[in-house]
Amino acid sequence: MRTCTAPTPRSQPGPGAAGRRRRRAGAFTLVELLVIVSFLALLVGMAQLNLFGVLSRNTFRAQVQDFISTMQMAGTNASESGRRYEMIIDFVEQHYLLRELTTSDLEAEPLVEQIITQGTFHGNCRVARVEYDTGDYRNESTAKFRVGPAGWQWGGKIIFLDERLQASYAVIVNRVTPIIQLLDGDPPLMTPKTKEQVPFL
Repeated sequence: MRTCTAPTPRSQPGPGAAGRRRRRAGAFTLVELLVIVSFLALLVGMAQLNLFGVLSRNTFRAQVQDFISTMQMAGTNASESGRRYEMIIDFVEQHYLLRELTTSDLEAEPLVEQIITQGTFHGNCRVARVEYDTGDYRNESTAKFRVGPAGWQWGGKIIFLDERLQASYAVIVNRVTPIIQLLDGDPPLMTPKTKEQVPFL
């Protein structure tokens, strides 16, 4: 005679144990959270450094471009109007200004009513020195570039330094052409040749 025994039910885990098991499967441990937070902080730091470098370079370039635009404006106005202008660069104050020039003003200090525009180099942009194509060199007080209907009175280059105090750009003023060039680094300056140096062909 067979006797049937009811199967003994398996013990089911209580609601507390199941909940704990689900939390372990879907949650992070404290160590994992610390690793993720540290990684995100590193990414944010790198992004900030890159952004700061881009903004710094853009600010430097913008200041130099403003300076070039001022000189180009002077050259264009001089050729079209027949007037003369003078760009004064101050190394001590890291400042520049453009004024209209008359015969009596050649050596006089600029008057307020003569100043057409002015600007300041600041932050990561500094003007370091000026080398004229005549061999003259300026880096302590002021340097001047004069332009009239026939072009620039002197040629030369203006060297700018970036935030690392390394030569970054050179603004080239050519007395033959009205074009103001912006070149990388500190290129050698082309000096004009005399009649004796250029043979007649």
